[in-house]
Amino acid sequence: MSDKVLLDYGSGGRASQRLISELFLTHLGNDELNRLNDGAELAVSGRVAMSTDSFTVDPIFFPGGNIGSLAVHGTVNDVAMMGAIPRFLTCGYIIEEGLPMADLEKIVAAMGEAVRHAGVTVVTGDTKVVPKGAVDKIFINTTGIGDIIVDPVPAGDRARPGDAVLISGTVGDHGLTILGTREGLDFESKVESDSAALNHLLVKLVQDLPDVHVLRDPTRGGLATTLNEITASSNVCCELVENDLPVKPEVQGGCSILGLDPLYLANEGKFLCILPQEHADKALEIMRADPLGGDACQIGTITDANPGKVVLVTQLGGKRLLNMLEGEQLPRIC
Repeated sequence: MSDKVLLDYGSGGRASQRLISELFLTHLGNDELNRLNDGAELAVSGRVAMSTDSFTVDPIFFPGGNIGSLAVHGTVNDVAMMGAIPRFLTCGYIIEEGLPMADLEKIVAAMGEAVRHAGVTVVTGDTKVVPKGAVDKIFINTTGIGDIIVDPVPAGDRARPGDAVLISGTVGDHGLTILGTREGLDFESKVESDSAALNHLLVKLVQDLPDVHVLRDPTRGGLATTLNEITASSNVCCELVENDLPVKPEVQGGCSILGLDPLYLANEGKFLCILPQEHADKALEIMRADPLGGDACQIGTITDANPGKVVLVTQLGGKRLLNMLEGEQLPRIC
């Protein structure tokens, strides 16, 4: 193969077949994908969860991951938030002519490692190559399907007054990492993305607890925006305690310098769990037993005081509203 991606690799001819067989099947191949059909034959039964997402992150390589691993993690997590075991993925690539082949291989290799760790199978895909300048390096779409294992499923409209609001770890890591890498900023302490597949932890959580009302990953718009979406859907109020919010010192320091609020920065390896208060301790025990939930904690409660609002109890004891993010604080974050 050439050392750069050529338009011919998207033609459907021999060059396309070489790209598929020598690169994509090398890292993502399995019995179903290797058949190279136009679609996939899947064995599914009962209720399924399905999610799709497109990834355009800039830069495509960053501390803690790259666009390939992020594309797997993002969709696997979205399916798992529905109380499902992710099983199958599709992958679609739109690649800019001239992308170094070595970069493409790093991305696909990272995807292969990510799907193996998550325990999912890539069953079908598609590759398009567009002229230089038509896209920025590479965009990836992934669609995930999984078996729903709980009833009712966790959903944004199921938060109830008296529920505990838990977070699986520190917030703002991914957003600050992308900004720092994109702008060439050198923070005093190392900052890296939290991108990770959360499905194994989430499956244990919903299997071992009698009822989880809401599971959400606070990606674009961050923790504050995601909670605003939940309170609006459930017509409840979320009261957060500022002193309980987990933020790494290096992230807090970077945000202070740049004038950013970590509560509005994206996360790619954390999740919110809202459930009855009597099950909070058990949930935290399960989360903290997993390396991806070691910093899990309760950050607030659900009330009926101000429906549709998110209220922050500050360190001084005052209260302020956390509104939904206005505008795009940081574009192309995922």
